[in-house]
Amino acid sequence: MAKTFGAESTTDEVLEGVDLSGKRVLVTGVSAGLGVETARVLAAHGAHVVGAARDLKKARKATEAVRAQSANGGSLELVELDLASLASVRACADGLVKAGKPFDLVIANAGVMAPPFGKTKDGFETQFGTNHLGHFVLVNRIAALMQPGARLVNLSSAGHRYADVDLDDPNFERTPYEPMKGYGRSKTANILFAVEFDRRHKARGIRATAVHPGGIDTTELGRHRDAAELQRTIDTINANLAAKGLPPFKFKTVPQGAATSVWAGVVAPAEAVAAHYCEDCHVAELAVGEATWGGVRAYALDPEHAKALWAKSEAMVGERF
Repeated sequence: MAKTFGAESTTDEVLEGVDLSGKRVLVTGVSAGLGVETARVLAAHGAHVVGAARDLKKARKATEAVRAQSANGGSLELVELDLASLASVRACADGLVKAGKPFDLVIANAGVMAPPFGKTKDGFETQFGTNHLGHFVLVNRIAALMQPGARLVNLSSAGHRYADVDLDDPNFERTPYEPMKGYGRSKTANILFAVEFDRRHKARGIRATAVHPGGIDTTELGRHRDAAELQRTIDTINANLAAKGLPPFKFKTVPQGAATSVWAGVVAPAEAVAAHYCEDCHVAELAVGEATWGGVRAYALDPEHAKALWAKSEAMVGERF
């Protein structure tokens, strides 16, 4: 009988009894938080993990536990990747392609959240450029290394409900910049990218999904968020939950937050999660009305919308896939 997991399940619980010996996994953002935990549990179950990070010195220190807990042939190697620089993204991808070693799983974990307005080295709004376009180029450039049975897991967020993508003004050149609106756009893009990547690659046995790790207050992701603003958001969520007779919101631990990534990438049936958005180790339902927590907005799963974002992304990066 298949095990059932939920919001409080941890990475170790999800992968209990799972042998990943011989599997190769790429995880971006392994210098802190969810990326480190994801790499740790995969290597502990025998996988060879390629961890990508912008600051390799920071990543080496952060992943000491990954190496210490590796088992059954599991291991970790680090590669340099700055998602805010397409030159760095292309150099990283070219190095992986040159090495020619296939991947069974790619977890696009790295990201930034709600920074002040800024631009990447290529002139894109920071969040859209880093969270979406950087991963868009990286994953597409290494897609040939993904063998039949492989999966792509894009880390999105409940924050996708703050905003749909704006294909007419992705860089806030005409729209007033709001940090969480920018975050929402980029997280919606992460879901739409998974939807279209899945459509393009499922014929050769490669599937893609997007996941929400949950609210976690012990990672570096939320360092730009104002504490008072965050508390107002939590208060609104709790009022909504109370009106439905549900218990209040609880922050997750890092192992609980990373659990949905490894569940969707390794444990869940590929057909069940493909082209979907997952949360709390299950496929999310559509969020309707004024939902403030749980579920996915329909615009983030729309196939035609996903195709349009793909075309816009190709035009922005000057590369077709």
